[in-house]
Amino acid sequence: MLSRTAENLYWIGRYMERAETMARLLEVGARIALLPSAGHGYRSEWDSLLQASGTAEGFQHKYGDPVQRNIESYLFFDRDNPSSVVTCIGRARENARIVRTAMTSQVWDALNSAFQELKQIERKPRSELELTRLTEWTLRTCALVRGAIDTTLLRSDGWDFLNLGYKLERADATARMLDVKYYVLLPRVEFVGSGLDTYQWQTLLRAMSSHRAFHWAYGGEITAAKIAHFLILNPMSPRSLITSVDGVVNHLDRLARNYRASTPVQSEARSLLGELSEMTVDDVFEEGLHEFLTRFVGKVGGLSMSVSGCYLTGEAQ
Repeated sequence: MLSRTAENLYWIGRYMERAETMARLLEVGARIALLPSAGHGYRSEWDSLLQASGTAEGFQHKYGDPVQRNIESYLFFDRDNPSSVVTCIGRARENARIVRTAMTSQVWDALNSAFQELKQIERKPRSELELTRLTEWTLRTCALVRGAIDTTLLRSDGWDFLNLGYKLERADATARMLDVKYYVLLPRVEFVGSGLDTYQWQTLLRAMSSHRAFHWAYGGEITAAKIAHFLILNPMSPRSLITSVDGVVNHLDRLARNYRASTPVQSEARSLLGELSEMTVDDVFEEGLHEFLTRFVGKVGGLSMSVSGCYLTGEAQ
């Protein structure tokens, strides 16, 4: 496969997962904003979304104060934001248009339909658009695209590059969403274990469509340690860090077998997976959850650059 085709497919996966992440972050903010005591943490619940998504600087430059309506617009509609839902779906569709011969008609139809529906949504007055409707539409649309990919694409190298994009983006997204809750939203350390703390953890689980799965896996009381284990170290959890990194390793190994050549990125990914496999929740909290997540996001960023250098741009040494 040509590296430019692989790059287009890789970024389709990343953009679609990023669009879904923006919708989930908006849902977190909307749910937590319903709390009477929200807004008294390290940051407000809305400002925290900008911090977690890495878009705070761009928002500050364009809008200034983190007002809820402006943040909703910036994360969903704003084309000046490279991570907004509108931007991500538009770029995913453009990448798909370039490589239409590398995908099935079902995948193209799902992406193109999402793009056309989004244009219709943009034409409506903002006053007629509820945030819940926008987030539900995004999650449903991303699931349709993902379903078309999983059920119709040949398990070739193109499928691996698509899934590499999805898995790397999901690892980054889960870490960022965990950081919103633990580091940014909780007002003071004495609130740990309080009703506010529990509500915010439940909100995070619901926003990640993991609330019922968590109770199936653990049951009983919701605690920070249980949720940290579920979203970081539990291989049964579909959105956990270890599940995402394991998926990255799997697709990189498939590419190595397919091309009959291994690269440094395979070793880098296995090293990260090995580190997670040997960790415990106590290790995570001893390091500091925010510090661990920040370090993990940095490693995922480095892994993404290695994937790009080894397979997409040819810049690896």
